Amino acid sequence: MATGHEVQAPTAGEYINHHLTHLNQTGHPQQNIVDWSLINIDTMFWSITIGVITLFFLWRAASKATSGVPGRFQAAVEIIVEMVADQAKGIVHSAESRKFVAPLALTVFVWIFMMNAMDLLPLDLLPTLFQLATGNSHAYMRIVPTADLNATLGMSIGVLTICLWYNIKIKGFGGWVHELFAAPFGDKWFLYPVNFMMQLIEFAAKTISHGMRLFGNMYAGELVFMLIALMGAAWGTAGVAGPLLFVGHVLAGSAWAIFHILIITLQAFIFMMLTLVYVGQAHESH
Repeated sequence: MATGHEVQAPTAGEYINHHLTHLNQTGHPQQNIVDWSLINIDTMFWSITIGVITLFFLWRAASKATSGVPGRFQAAVEIIVEMVADQAKGIVHSAESRKFVAPLALTVFVWIFMMNAMDLLPLDLLPTLFQLATGNSHAYMRIVPTADLNATLGMSIGVLTICLWYNIKIKGFGGWVHELFAAPFGDKWFLYPVNFMMQLIEFAAKTISHGMRLFGNMYAGELVFMLIALMGAAWGTAGVAGPLLFVGHVLAGSAWAIFHILIITLQAFIFMMLTLVYVGQAHESH
């Protein structure tokens, strides 16, 4: 007999909307100029946590490296290190710069790969544990930092900052400023405004596309996992539709997870390669 106090299961739209909401949106925003509630706490927590794990992973590999027959862990890390070193050598021709750029690219690749890999965890696992820990059944928690545009644009802006540093370091401040106004159309005074606008557009386009490419792919992958999870939620449906949808959920989830491994690896590789390309361009003169 219905009592009128039953907990109603969320609709598909409510379920997806809940999983797309960041932790910072649980409270009311501060009514002042500096609004710290705009920081996505879940993105910050998971990106920093995974970053620490990444550094530990690389430190562990370096400290356990031997000159003899490598173990499987060391062999796997050496393959990644050699791959990144070869790519850096082919793009950044300055051996001095590669001492910083190659380790940076390696860290970026492993860090982004591990953040992307959070998408392979069961969709409701960590959010449910967080809700149980806080005692709030409506608490929000997104665990894939690269599915947040704030995080990916933050990383791409970091790459832009490094590129600007190398522009000044390699060409000198005066030489870089001169290039801003003299390239790409020539060192003519009447072309200075056009050249400067083109340079600004180039910097902005590279930075925005660098961050949005990673975000778009991971956000889309996260949505697919949510849609597949909705199939599994139909287990209690009357008739044979529920069990069939649950079987479809298992098969589709497994297939998508296997395919998604390629996506998370490819996106980490692309972000790393673009980082090397942009830093390499900072070493070149027009």
